[in-house]
Amino acid sequence: MAAYMIASFDIADPQAFEAYVPGMMPILLKYDPDILVADYGATALEGECRRVNVVIRFKSEEALNGFYDDPEYQPLKELRLRTTANSTCLVAKEFVLPA
Repeated sequence: MAAYMIASFDIADPQAFEAYVPGMMPILLKYDPDILVADYGATALEGECRRVNVVIRFKSEEALNGFYDDPEYQPLKELRLRTTANSTCLVAKEFVLPA
């Protein structure tokens, strides 16, 4: 069953954050994801909107966790956490309608 990584955050240090996406992408692509949303300007219908909002579909929760726990990703994850604020990262399982 597919699993989704949903991340929302504000960039606190844009200059340092610039290294995150180019460094992270080759690692992420090893896990065959579908990047469904990567928006730096979403608007809120309700609540407080973060500047960056990302939704990535993985074929399974194991693939999602494989990416998140990948040893190559750890320094980049630390970079993201150090250069952002108001960060939320969720794992949501795919919804399947009952038969």
